[in-house]
Amino acid sequence: MNGAPVLLPVRSNPLRGAIDAWFGRHNLKPEIVGEFSDSALLKTFGRAGLGLFPAPSGMHADILAQFGARPLGTLADVRENWYAIVTQRRIQHPAVEAIQAGGIASLLE
Repeated sequence: MNGAPVLLPVRSNPLRGAIDAWFGRHNLKPEIVGEFSDSALLKTFGRAGLGLFPAPSGMHADILAQFGARPLGTLADVRENWYAIVTQRRIQHPAVEAIQAGGIASLLE
């Protein structure tokens, strides 16, 4: 991968830091040809053949079908975290309250 063209997330993206650290641990120096804040745009440039790009390993089949890209390997210790934050609704649906209180069985009584 030394000198290989690579498309990466922007430096402010936490995933980018993990990828840069992975390159450093493996003593690799790719040529960064593009930095993107939008992952769909990054993959579009990858589909055009402008460089290698990171993608979630669980999406290999989708990436192949959508972009025609094949995996070269795995960045085994690079992970991305996603969080969902929700607020408590003041008025809840009775079915949701029942599920939260006692599970689906209480709806069937």
